[in-house]
Amino acid sequence: MLASCGNSGSGNAAQDSTVAGPATDSSEATAETAPPNQLTDAEKAAGWQLLFDGTSLSGWHSFHQQQPGSAWKIQDGAIMLDTAQRKGYQIKGGGDLLTDATYGNFDLKLQWKIQPCGNSGVLFYVQDEPRYAESWHTGPEVQVLDNSCHSDAKIPKHRAGDLYDLISSSPETVNPAGQWNDVEIRSDNGHLQLFLNGVQVVETQLWTDEWKKLVAGSKFKAMPGFGTFKEGHLALQDHGFMVWYRNIRIRKL
Repeated sequence: MLASCGNSGSGNAAQDSTVAGPATDSSEATAETAPPNQLTDAEKAAGWQLLFDGTSLSGWHSFHQQQPGSAWKIQDGAIMLDTAQRKGYQIKGGGDLLTDATYGNFDLKLQWKIQPCGNSGVLFYVQDEPRYAESWHTGPEVQVLDNSCHSDAKIPKHRAGDLYDLISSSPETVNPAGQWNDVEIRSDNGHLQLFLNGVQVVETQLWTDEWKKLVAGSKFKAMPGFGTFKEGHLALQDHGFMVWYRNIRIRKL
């Protein structure tokens, strides 16, 4: 069974409020009660690990590279994509930013904010192999978007919180551009749940016949292997817009 959802929001980048994330365990601190990029004792006991400590890109690399591209920087305790050297959607020193480690069954939590009219995404089960030209040719994506003015917001399944081009999210819970959004991606033996700002917005089962039909009806239908992998890298997408990520933490299931 599929649960679908969509999000909308508008605002300006000067706003920078922080909202509580989708905590599946009431003992875990929310974004409002814990400092960024730190684990509480309860989170440590529950098996959570930080993927970003607020000061270093250790443990990350750009797609098809050994190190992070120079456009990925740290700003105010967040991973930021610097678009100063952008041509079209291409950024010198960019490329999608991948975890060095790969993950199978996992629970991932993070926060993102996007520039006005911006576009990015969080991908999972990405395969970093030469035969794949782009990370999104292999790994599904949770859309990161300013729904108020980016053209993708007019397309169902392309809005913030959507499982990109596959399932629309519902209800709409995204915050405006310039404000932090809390995301949780939980994949347990193919049972995929997406949460945006504390609300479950997508639920589906990966790798079933119904899943294969979704892929066959999407832009990914001509990409061999897309959506079939049960382990892979996590990725923060370079889509040519300024985007920030922080509080990135994961636990294996």
